[in-house]
Amino acid sequence: MAEQQEPLTLTPREAAPMVPMGINQFYAAVREGVIPSLRIGNSIRIPRKRFIAWLNGEEIDGTPSDAA
Repeated sequence: MAEQQEPLTLTPREAAPMVPMGINQFYAAVREGVIPSLRIGNSIRIPRKRFIAWLNGEEIDGTPSDAA
């Protein structure tokens, strides 16, 4: 049986429950660039690895995260 891989990106609704804020605050943080995200057409996607790094307060692209 093949192992199921986790998706490379999350939707904001999938990622929002992982942080202590509501969905509207989450979207605002995405708009402000606080939460790492990608725009694909009208869709917003959260890159899983970068989001987890941000949650853990790790550097993202050489910039320290202030999430922790």
